[in-house]
This record gives sequence, C-alpha cells and structure tokens, in this order.
Amino acid sequence: QVQLVESGGGLVQAGGSLRLSCAASGRTFSIYGMGWFRQAPGKEREFVAAISRIATITSYADSVKGRFTISRDNAKNTAYLQMNSLKPEDTAVYYCALGMKITTQQDDYDYWGQGTQVTVSS
Repeated sequence: QVQLVESGGGLVQAGGSLRLSCAASGRTFSIYGMGWFRQAPGKEREFVAAISRIATITSYADSVKGRFTISRDNAKNTAYLQMNSLKPEDTAVYYCALGMKITTQQDDYDYWGQGTQVTVSS
C-alpha cells in the first residue's frame, strides 16, 4: 500500500508562483508513474501533468503548458509541481496520484492523495 500526502497549496495573487509537493510512503515510489490532477468547484477533476518513473517523459494539459513543471526525486519519494504565472482559473484542489503508466485518465491511477487547495486571486 502506498500513501500520498500533498502540501504546498495556499492563496496567491495572479501571476504568482507555488510549488506543490507529493510525498509518498513505502519503498515502491520509483516503480510508478505519477500524475497531478485538479478539481475546481462545480467541475470534474481534470488532468494537469504527469511524469514517468525515471522522469524521462512528461506530459501536460494544454492549459498549463509552459507555466507548470512536473518533477520527481525518487531518492526522496517525492514529486513536485512548480506552478508559475498562476491565473484565477487555476484555482482548484490539486491531487497527486500514482499509477503503473502515465496517462491523462484518472482510472489509470491506483493511489491518490487527499488534495491541497490552491486559490489564485485576481
């Protein structure tokens, strides 16, 4: 069993930056691909970014491409989402997830964190 804990969310003004972290328990973090998703109020959860097991492949939603950067440190069992040039429409609860392959589909991920709130004020 793997447990994930997100941190780093908060309130930021438009144009600002935040870095989210996702800490994983257990020794098997490096065998999983890792994704970030988000859910805004009244909307369905959507894909944000994903990274392969050894960080050779990354994928981004068009809405965040060029502004967000996903990374991971397998030695620390931690993944990150650096978010720059934040916009009010980025306001959402952000979730990290682990899966055996990286895709944009939530059903392909096996383990989920509890989420961290990101609020971007205009």
